[in-house]
Amino acid sequence: MADGIAVRRVLLKLSGEALAGSQGFGLHTETLNYIAGEVKKVHDLGVEVAIVVGGGNIVRGEVFSTQGGLDRTVADQMGMLGTVINGLAIQAAVERQGVPTRVQSAIQMNEVCEPFIRRRAMRHMEKGRVIVFAGGTGNPYFTTDSAAVLRALEIEADCLLKATKVDGIYDKDPKKHTDAVKYDSVTYDEAIQKRLAVMDQTAFTMCREHNLPVIVLDLNDPGAMQRAIRGETIGTRVISEI
Repeated sequence: MADGIAVRRVLLKLSGEALAGSQGFGLHTETLNYIAGEVKKVHDLGVEVAIVVGGGNIVRGEVFSTQGGLDRTVADQMGMLGTVINGLAIQAAVERQGVPTRVQSAIQMNEVCEPFIRRRAMRHMEKGRVIVFAGGTGNPYFTTDSAAVLRALEIEADCLLKATKVDGIYDKDPKKHTDAVKYDSVTYDEAIQKRLAVMDQTAFTMCREHNLPVIVLDLNDPGAMQRAIRGETIGTRVISEI
């Protein structure tokens, strides 16, 4: 149980930067293997698992647009392609853990992964396969946070796990401010009004409209995802009411 909700299906949101590990860019093998092991722990609980991954370790569309002078649509398309590379890397790492995995992309590239088909994705998960959703939403101007919420709603996930570099949501950056205060729980309205930066405003608004619980936790805390699924108090919960 997590916050009174029986978790049978969960969506994990990973940033692209998380896959880079300490090197800060590209793909870090040890980090990929660690993440895959954490995913297996959740899968071993009998929970159906889906993952949405970003592409910031390879290319960030918004940055390329503003600093590189590229057309925003083209820059975002480059970012979406980066998420497919990351999705394939996660697939390989999770399958090394003995868990069957499929990658589905919002941008069709049938030679390397499946197209996103909602019913097929749900069927894969029912058969015990982990699904990695890549390609964002398939559209420019949308973040992979928004893509994560969209996919979570489409597959009827019971909650969204947002894995970050810190152990929850703070009122300010805890790495810059020693007096930062951590929230155990926060409402969607508070997250939107206070512009808490853990997810973008569009993603929080979608969660609020569809009452999708979000648990923000530290990816680098071994077993954190597993404990969250079991209902232990960990990270920060974003819910409709406290």
